[in-house]
Amino acid sequence: MREVVTVSNGYFTGLAEGLMDGSIDLDTASVKVSLVRGYTFSAAHRTVSDVTGAGGAINGTSAALTGKTVTGGVFDADDTTISATASASNHGLLLFQASASTGGADVAASSQRLIAWYDTGTGLPIQPGTGTVTVTWPASSPRILKVG
Repeated sequence: MREVVTVSNGYFTGLAEGLMDGSIDLDTASVKVSLVRGYTFSAAHRTVSDVTGAGGAINGTSAALTGKTVTGGVFDADDTTISATASASNHGLLLFQASASTGGADVAASSQRLIAWYDTGTGLPIQPGTGTVTVTWPASSPRILKVG
């Protein structure tokens, strides 16, 4: 098991829009994190299919985050795990809304809304090999992300 502590590296432009128009709901929707390699961050990307279309290769995705809280503009959740399926290097973490804003089953990658990208910080980029990667979110601000 590998411990990873992340810091905020980039929010996607669509996050602010989604929070304002209700198409992104951090505490109701299914939010997941994926290991991604070969991706160069672009704030203009809106969906998971934009990331894969830009050369990002997904190497495992967490279950929906649990214990989610949204308090004082800070989003947090329980630590999570990702099963890496390929032995490859230099992975970042992609945070995204996997379901509709109201929750339910995952939607197609072309509709999964991007939230944040993390590729710099303690334990990043990740060199997972194969097996389980533990993602330990920061215990203090910004936690997973802070808006405002």
